[in-house]
Amino acid sequence: MNQKASTTALKLLNLYRQEHVIVGGWAVINPVLVNEATDDVIKELREMPNGKTLILHIQNLRDGKTPMNTIARELLPYGGMMGDEMPSVTLDAGQWYELETAINNFTPDQSGLDAFQANDVVKKFGEEWPVAIRAILSEKPHLIEKWDKILQTYNAYRLWNMANEIIANPMSERARAKVQADMPEYETYLPMFGDAGNEMLARLRVFVSSMN
Repeated sequence: MNQKASTTALKLLNLYRQEHVIVGGWAVINPVLVNEATDDVIKELREMPNGKTLILHIQNLRDGKTPMNTIARELLPYGGMMGDEMPSVTLDAGQWYELETAINNFTPDQSGLDAFQANDVVKKFGEEWPVAIRAILSEKPHLIEKWDKILQTYNAYRLWNMANEIIANPMSERARAKVQADMPEYETYLPMFGDAGNEMLARLRVFVSSMN
């Protein structure tokens, strides 16, 4: 196994699976997939769950069959199940007002995130609220920039909590490899926590560098 290629393949697979919580979605992810999927990486992907589907997506992008800001529906992560299982919620005028108010009043901290997730309209979408709300905001494009701030905050605290769990528990080599693959996300979001985030990032790098 080519360790470097395997780590890159895992990173690309994680990006592919996590598109629904990445600001910019496919438009941001697809160029990374195309640029970093070398022959060695493609070889590693063939041995990973969902890897062959990702390879087909990358080939479509390179051939121009799929625009760089989207993905063919049949190649969606999880077979498109996330989209199919996304709660179907129709908002009335009052609920739209409530959601728009929650987005406009959002503060980028843990209390702001907690308050947003506790909103009755947001709770209607269940655990898939990041996917569902982004989808319905196609009707309210003027809210997208503010929505991106909510998504950035959500990602930051999600990764902060993951990092704390990693630091607190013994790590397997598989877990270390996953941290290394996810390092670009940690490097993007943990500095949002200032000195504490940078210290956490440094500790994660130590974990990764200690891989056998």
